[in-house]
Amino acid sequence: MTDPKSSRLLDNRWDDAKAAGLSESQLLLYRSNLLGSDKRITNYGGGNTSAKVIEKDPLTGQDVEVLWVKGSGGDVGSIKIDGFATLYQDKLEGLKNIYRGLEFEDEMVGYLPFCTFNLNPRAASIDTPLHAYVPYKHVDHMHPDAIIAIAASKNSKELTKQIYGDEIGWLPWKRPGFELGLWLSKFAKENPTAKGVVLESHGLFTWADTAKDCYLLTLEIINKAIAWFETETEGKAIFGGAVTQSADADKRKAVAAALMPVIRGFIGKSESKVGHFDDQPAVLEFVNSADLRALAALGTSCPDHFLRTKIRPLVLDYDPARDNLDEVLATLEASITAYRAGYAEYYERCKHDNSPAIRDPNAVVYLVPGVGMITFARDKATARISGEFYVNAINVMRGASTVSTYVGLPEQEAFDIEYWLLEEAKLQRMPKPKSLAGRIAFVTGGAGGIGKATAERLIGEGAVVVLADIDEAALKTTEADFAKRYGADVVRGVKLNVTDEAQVLASYIETSVQYGGLDILVSNAGIASSAPIEETTLATWDKNISILATGYFLVSREAFRLFRRQKLGGNVVFVASKNGLAASPNAAAYCTAKAAEIHLARCLALEGAEAGIRVNTVNPDAVLRGSKIWSGEWREQRAASSHLQVDELEEHYRKRSMLKLNVFPEDIAEAIYFLASDASSKSTGNIINVDAGNAVSFPR
Repeated sequence: MTDPKSSRLLDNRWDDAKAAGLSESQLLLYRSNLLGSDKRITNYGGGNTSAKVIEKDPLTGQDVEVLWVKGSGGDVGSIKIDGFATLYQDKLEGLKNIYRGLEFEDEMVGYLPFCTFNLNPRAASIDTPLHAYVPYKHVDHMHPDAIIAIAASKNSKELTKQIYGDEIGWLPWKRPGFELGLWLSKFAKENPTAKGVVLESHGLFTWADTAKDCYLLTLEIINKAIAWFETETEGKAIFGGAVTQSADADKRKAVAAALMPVIRGFIGKSESKVGHFDDQPAVLEFVNSADLRALAALGTSCPDHFLRTKIRPLVLDYDPARDNLDEVLATLEASITAYRAGYAEYYERCKHDNSPAIRDPNAVVYLVPGVGMITFARDKATARISGEFYVNAINVMRGASTVSTYVGLPEQEAFDIEYWLLEEAKLQRMPKPKSLAGRIAFVTGGAGGIGKATAERLIGEGAVVVLADIDEAALKTTEADFAKRYGADVVRGVKLNVTDEAQVLASYIETSVQYGGLDILVSNAGIASSAPIEETTLATWDKNISILATGYFLVSREAFRLFRRQKLGGNVVFVASKNGLAASPNAAAYCTAKAAEIHLARCLALEGAEAGIRVNTVNPDAVLRGSKIWSGEWREQRAASSHLQVDELEEHYRKRSMLKLNVFPEDIAEAIYFLASDASSKSTGNIINVDAGNAVSFPR
């Protein structure tokens, strides 16, 4: 084994106590999750694992050999036992008899369902033959950066021999499929002492007879490469050395926040996109280097990297020394147009008679010297993962270009993977996007009853949401709850006092950096007070006006500025109140501020229409459940004004309504969703009352 003291080496995390008593399939799951937990071993969704297990045939009761292998589209780090496909090994062997040769290898995927064991619904992937025909019980196929750096070097065969001798073999580039499975089988049989293979421009195969031995072997082979690179690269200029100095962290964030909405506007007209920003040291080392443009133009090597990051990134000409941001923004449209034209030319050069139609020609990865990397995709998780894949590619280029010459995937091979008919079929099977897929929402008062219900409704329809709230404890709890139930990618929390202009500006910068821009503002931050006019203090008056009028003005103004930079339109929904239309006794400050909200919304609807910015209002009434407003003095004050006990108030409001119904946060959220969605695309300046019916508040 290599020196365990090296900080870069992979740790052995196998726990014999945890593994004790596990079945062979459970050991496969355990091994897979361990391997997938470290991105230096394989990236999200990349690589696969397998085990050949003796099982009882459900029909005959006889022992049969079954291949357990990661199913199509799975991720070894997070896979569960039902994520594995199971296939009769003897039937897989029988497929060799009907294989008609390389020209027909894609048709073999259609035969895999006929090999299914025990009616397992998990679809087998195109990599199944790569595992089935290796004559060992356990097989790992990983995409470690250190190994791909060898595989993507000009002299990868020689480097493999130099590092591993005869322990690990080498095979030239071959697209995954049935033919590569036969190649691996032939190599393993002809080289019985070999423990695996480096696949040119692709990754690593290792094999063993037990799950633990296979896991330890995979780590050992990767660690040998890591240790070798540490020795070989020590003291050498990486990427030709730095030619740009990184801006400080705040400046990097500010530049990203300025660029991302504009990029999003240019690339998101036909399909909404969500962004991700990464300025980790590995990224900055690359974007600041002398070799940035030359290496970026070569594209990635590993097919998994390429599928996530496209043929090549777009490098922007930002110079932190000159801080030429305005110049970059002014030329951004031309840069993106040129990239699209280049992509179209690539498609025309490489397409076949039966190739699918050209797809989205926009870049996925945007590299900014001195700042970092921006990625865009149809959802946040995909944008983040695309960035992670490009970091893998950077690590590969770092190693390969330092010890040899980095070689990207040949253009035609890259095209044949990107527009592979089997890949197209997988894309066509993807579910239809939800109604708010790719949309970015900002919800003030996001940790309260209406705000939380609204965020949940928008997330459920595919939006990502920034929760803004002054209550930091409630905000953290709400964010954690959504992250647990829906995934961390879909929600961010920002502490915000809507009356503080600087905080409002900072919150929108954070929104742009986290997600790339904005589509929906739900202005919902609230307060309430009750007192006769002669007992209303100036402080109470000012607080109502500050939060309910000035606060709504500040968040709307910044939303408008962001919408106009994006040029994608926009959507503002004010949460006002029945009291904005109908006066109530002993609540002059509150009612006046709510009336101001409604009129502000009308003014903004007039101003925003020419830019496709819609502004509408929802008027709730008596939403007691989950409301922070109704949890304090306001509830007691309103009960007192109606000569009621506090616990009688909800029933009082129900009976007072025309429909004799209670109004809940989810009811308000439904109206907000309608106004925020394309279902109301022809409505602006409108008011929806969600109050179970109050004649005095009918809009006139």
